[in-house]
Parts: sequence; C-alpha cells; structure tokens
Amino acid sequence: MSFENMATARATYDRLLTELQSESVIDVTTRPSVREMASLRERAVELLTKKFSDCTNECRMRVEQEMFGCGPLELLINDPLITEILVNGFGSIWFEKSGKLHQHDDKFLSSASLNNFLHRVMSEARVQANLERPFADGYWRKFRLHIILPPLAQSDIHVSLRRHPENPWTFKALAETGWATEQALDRLRQLVREHQSFLIIGGTGSGKTSVLNACLQEIDPNERVVTIEDTNEIQLPNTASVKLLSRQDPSGVLQDVDQAELLRQALRMRPDRIVVGEVRGQEAKDLLMALSTGHRGGLGTLHAENPRQALLRLEMLVQMGAPQWSLRAIRHLIFFGIQYVVSVTKINGARRLKSISRVTSLEENGFCLEPAYEYTGEQVSGHGD
Repeated sequence: MSFENMATARATYDRLLTELQSESVIDVTTRPSVREMASLRERAVELLTKKFSDCTNECRMRVEQEMFGCGPLELLINDPLITEILVNGFGSIWFEKSGKLHQHDDKFLSSASLNNFLHRVMSEARVQANLERPFADGYWRKFRLHIILPPLAQSDIHVSLRRHPENPWTFKALAETGWATEQALDRLRQLVREHQSFLIIGGTGSGKTSVLNACLQEIDPNERVVTIEDTNEIQLPNTASVKLLSRQDPSGVLQDVDQAELLRQALRMRPDRIVVGEVRGQEAKDLLMALSTGHRGGLGTLHAENPRQALLRLEMLVQMGAPQWSLRAIRHLIFFGIQYVVSVTKINGARRLKSISRVTSLEENGFCLEPAYEYTGEQVSGHGD
C-alpha cells in the first residue's frame, strides 16, 4: 500500500472507530460475543461502503482487516516458512525466515489499530497485560506469544510471536534438513531408547524444543510421559501421556502454580519418564531428585551455550531450591541424575547438532565430560566411549 493510500486508510480507520464507538455500547477494543462481532462487522462494512465514499476498495479491505483481522501480520501468519514475528510498536515489524531477520514492508495503521489487535489476541489467548502487570506469556493460534508494555518497554508495545509446527519434528525430518548425520542421530536415538537422562541445551532460537519433540517420537508407544511446561510447546508422544502447565494469575485471585509444584504432582501420576520443557528455576532440584531415584530417561531443555556452562547453571538453579545444601551434595545429585548433555546451535541461520557429551565422572574440581559427537563443519564426528 502506497504512502498516500496508507494515510487515507489511517484516517478512515480513525473515523470509523469514532463512529462505531459513538453509536454503540460495544467497545471495539475488547472481544464482543460472536453475535455482537458479526453485527459490528456488518455495521462497519455498511459505513465503509456508504459513508466513507472517498475510500477505495483497497482502503476498505485494509481498514476492515485492521479492525477485525490481523492487519499487516496477515501474510506473515499464513506463511509457514516464517518462524518468528516481532512487533516493535505499530510502525516496525520484523520476521524471521530461514533463520534470518527481515523487516516487513508493511505496518499497522496507528497505535489504536495495534491496541485493537492486541486486545483481541490477549482475549483469544486468555492472557492479560496491563499497567499493574505489563507483560504476558501465552499461546495464540500456532504461536507462542509474549507481550511487554510500557513502562517496562521504554517507548512502545512489543509483541513476539514464535511459530510452532503443527506436526512435531522427527529424527527423519531433522536428517533431511541437515541438522545432523545419520550416525549422530543413531547415537541420540540410542540414548532415548536406553533411558539415559539428558539435557538439551542451546541459545535462544537454536531449536531445543524441536529436538526435544523429535526425541519424544522415539519413545516406546506404551510409555507414559508426563510433561511440565510454562507454555504449551511439547507434543505428547501418545495418548497414555499427560501434559501439565504452570499457572500465573495476574489478578491474584487464583493461586500461582509453578513448575516445581507440577513436578511434585507428576511423581504421583505413575510416569515412565518426566520431561520439563525448560529448566529455569527451583524445579531443577525436584527434577534431579526424581531422575536420581528411579525415574530414568527424563529429558529437559536448558538455556546455555556449552555443556560446562549448562552444568554450572544447573548447580545454581539447584541452590535456589536448596540453599542449605553443600556444593558437593549438589554436584553428586547432578552426576546421579544427568548422563548426557546434548548441545544444539544455529550457524548462519541453520540449526545444527553441536555436540553430545557424556558426564563420565565427578572430580574435586568439577565434572568430567567426554565428547560422544562433535560438529566439525559439514560432518559430525564420533569419538566413542
């Protein structure tokens, strides 16, 4: 849309919004009922057609899409190759495609339009962000949703949408994308089938959850997996398995339930395996206690750049849950609970298996790690045990 048409559409949007608010008790910045929305949309189209005759067909379609749809995000949302959408205020939209960020050549018509869209998204996702709690996380359509508002965001609303595939990743799909060689995937498949407990680590956007989902597809169909998450990202491997989601109520009416509590509940649910979407808090202590006392084959992801950093971060997380424990006791707990660390990365926009490391022993100065596989450029090399 040209600059001139964009200006006309913006002016038309503002006039239409004022008109609808003046003649109706329905607040278009909230989510009306299905019947109210149909009536509201019908009236909006009628006004656009009859009252705003200076608006072209292109302008009318854009205003209608901005008020009731996704506006400039429509094309991005419907493109399955776009993995992330970032909105930095109404005038700046970015998206990730093939692992690289690109600036969108479109934008919302105004701050009012972005606010309108944001209210609809929050209502659909059943999350709330306001002055008291200016941030929210949730799941909207096919995306993981994050919202942060001023004053935490310095100048404007920021919305992040990360797409999750409808079909979970498999080892076959990972091989086809060049994520790892068949030899490396066979080794990873072996860890899953032998009930080795391991962490999948990497930076932001490196594909930790995708790899976790692929590993779950290798689990015996008769095994019961209990997954624990803050946001709904893990695909259950079978109908015997159960997903538990933490809860945060910004209004304070309902009691918050964190991952540590869910882990304690999971132990009473006859799990064959316990899977934590992202280990980030005091639940690390409970997870390691479970893994070291009979619940072998557990999996989890952790934000870390390399295996040693991951184990150090794990120590710190356990200390949060058990500050009275000595470092020696914590390290023994980690050693008994975690057998391998699988490191993933993103290189030039492409996701890759970086390494598989075995935790071989615990010495006075820390853990000894032995590389089972390492990424060397085009190939993954094996070192054996």
